Amino acid sequence: MTVEFIDQNREEFGVEPVCCALQVAPSTYWTSKRRPLSARAVSGAALVPVLLALWQADYSVYGARKLWIAARRAGCDVGRGQVARLMGQLGIRGVKRAKKVRTTRADPKAGRPADLVERDFTAERPNQLWAADLTHVATWSGAAYACFITDAFSRRIVGWRVASNMRTQMVLDALEMARWTRGARLEGLIAHADAGSQFTSIRYSERLDEIGATPSIGSVGDSHDNAPAEAVNPLSKTELIRGPGQGPWRTIDDVELATLGWVHWYNTDRIHGYLNDQSPDQFETAYTAAKTGQTRTENQNIQPAQNPG
Repeated sequence: MTVEFIDQNREEFGVEPVCCALQVAPSTYWTSKRRPLSARAVSGAALVPVLLALWQADYSVYGARKLWIAARRAGCDVGRGQVARLMGQLGIRGVKRAKKVRTTRADPKAGRPADLVERDFTAERPNQLWAADLTHVATWSGAAYACFITDAFSRRIVGWRVASNMRTQMVLDALEMARWTRGARLEGLIAHADAGSQFTSIRYSERLDEIGATPSIGSVGDSHDNAPAEAVNPLSKTELIRGPGQGPWRTIDDVELATLGWVHWYNTDRIHGYLNDQSPDQFETAYTAAKTGQTRTENQNIQPAQNPG
């Protein structure tokens, strides 16, 4: 620290006056400057540009733990503590979530489907349970509203839509994307949402019936009743809308285009602690591989019938 302080002030005051003020012998300073860099310093200097590039490639949102995981996957032999120290030197850090703004507007006249989830968002396979919710973004040209539909098994965003309003059609558009992504018929799927009027509408219920899904509605103003979907909204705000280097958001089209890129990154690359530090796509790929291997094993264990002699 002393050497760094002298380096920062030597041009203005000179080495000897600064050393005198610090009560340090100038020879001590010059000796330290001629000393070869330690292995730790050399290693850190090589890692700094790599860590900065990884941090920037991941929307500049990772903290020390996730950046450490990303660096290890990139082939860097680095410890978590070293990553934290180098992040401090770079002046970078992970982002923090902001407070949620309420977008749920219940229709007191609309009938509600039963809550089939009751806060248990455990799913054993893809397309067993989806969760949907709305959020809003302020732009220079007015408010933009976003709907995200999340698969509770892998936390994958299977459908989304950005629009200038919160009408039922935007939810139907997001549902159509999910339907195109996951399949036209999804028998046994539970589609959970909060009690917003978009999700209690007849049109929404009819569309779910077309794909073989059963609607489920939680209570009003309770994030725990729609946890997976409620988790995506603040992430989109923290990592994209208010993320480092993002914005300003001039138009709704700007938000829509940026959301397209963020959702792709979220599904394919983002590290999720809930998924054992995998991305949703990696988690589903591993699940499919395991199921395929299990099926092959079961088929091999089936003995062919013996023909009567």
